[in-house]
Amino acid sequence: MKKTINNVSRILVMILLGIVPLAMMAQHQPKIANLRAYDQTGINVFEDTKTDTVIFDGLKVRFGAGFTQQFQNLKDENPNALNNNVGSFAGGVSTPGNRLKVITAGFQTAQANLNMDVQLADGIRLNVTSYLSTKHHNETWVKGGYIQFDKLPFKGQIWSDIMKVTTIKVGHFEVDYGDEHYRRTDGGQALYNPFMEGNVMDEYATEIGGEVYVKKNGLFGMFGVTNGMIKGNVDSLYAASNPDGDLHKSPSLLLKAGFDRKIADNVRLRLTASYYGNQSCGGNTLFGGDRSGSNYQFVMEENSVNPSSTTGAGTPLAFSGRFNPNFSKKINAFMFNAFVKTGGFELFGTAETSSGRTATETATRNANQYAVDAVYRFGATENLFLGVRYNTVSAQLANSKNGTGAGPIAYTDNVQINRVALAGGWFVTKNVLMKAEYVNQVYNNFPTADYRSSGKFDGYVIEAVVGF
Repeated sequence: MKKTINNVSRILVMILLGIVPLAMMAQHQPKIANLRAYDQTGINVFEDTKTDTVIFDGLKVRFGAGFTQQFQNLKDENPNALNNNVGSFAGGVSTPGNRLKVITAGFQTAQANLNMDVQLADGIRLNVTSYLSTKHHNETWVKGGYIQFDKLPFKGQIWSDIMKVTTIKVGHFEVDYGDEHYRRTDGGQALYNPFMEGNVMDEYATEIGGEVYVKKNGLFGMFGVTNGMIKGNVDSLYAASNPDGDLHKSPSLLLKAGFDRKIADNVRLRLTASYYGNQSCGGNTLFGGDRSGSNYQFVMEENSVNPSSTTGAGTPLAFSGRFNPNFSKKINAFMFNAFVKTGGFELFGTAETSSGRTATETATRNANQYAVDAVYRFGATENLFLGVRYNTVSAQLANSKNGTGAGPIAYTDNVQINRVALAGGWFVTKNVLMKAEYVNQVYNNFPTADYRSSGKFDGYVIEAVVGF
């Protein structure tokens, strides 16, 4: 035990010495209006505020960043999966089987985000965020860019009155479905998340379109329309890849309504309901659109998957520990969130139900998810915290491969994944966070031909984060 504590202490010192100097870059940044802070003050901020004291005195450009470095010690197994001792990748040839990839304790590749925010005019700002290094892609990728209007450059009192309660966002942006995406880790931006990961069924997508918010007296509503795709797409849908015969492309519709207000001197309550729907898409990615990747690296992954394959370095193993129901052709998803904060204690809950299918299926499947986390923040500036999270998913698989790779087999039962996580953290400054998590995740009711059958993993991850 003493040896383990000493090893963890040395790891913490190594991470701090490497990452703390980056926080010095956070000084003397220009102020941008209606912008969620990238440091500790951005925690528990959801939609951008309409009240802002920043006075416009000319065009300003602000560069910010998020950096993470993790040390992982996780162990996994799938004792009841068929052929769990078979499966490898050698000489460019994949041998079918359900053997899990061998993982050991070690440092993960550091992740980094670059944020550029520009105050273009009074009440008008632009954002471009780039992933410099992530689990999904080790080369630079642009997450997206958009313009946000909290004021309009039109003369007339009517425009001023409208924009006092209205926000308009247009571009290629992270869609506002549910509240969980405001708390999840996004590549190098991990300050908002008291845990290592978001939900097991991770709701995140960047799409092209627009969203309009109306907010007043703690009540708000949002209407949005996007292209339903992770990127631009002007191709037609081909019959070969759409055997359902539905060859038209539909836009995605987003709706959100909520209440967010202090209901007592020291009690904040937020309740929201969200909807995301697309009835005919060429490749929807609401549950698989993360271009950064999971913070549990290579855990519960098939050994036969080559992380350096031609599909992109690291891409096949980018989403370890997550579950994607694969509603790529049609999707309807509803999420309900509740958030309560009183003093240093906060409770955040998610209830989600969704349905959809791929283009090769003729009937829709269902997936349900529930999650709750409790966090207690303490210290003079709430710079210390402890948290616990429970997350469960129940879903129908599209199909699963049998142990010999002979092809898809029918499986109509619901599979289930349960995750329990315990976390703690320390904000060294408002820009520097050290946190650690113990996680236990169990896979139930998967067919024995699936590599996740009887699967489970547990262990700890330590992470250092800088955000500014």
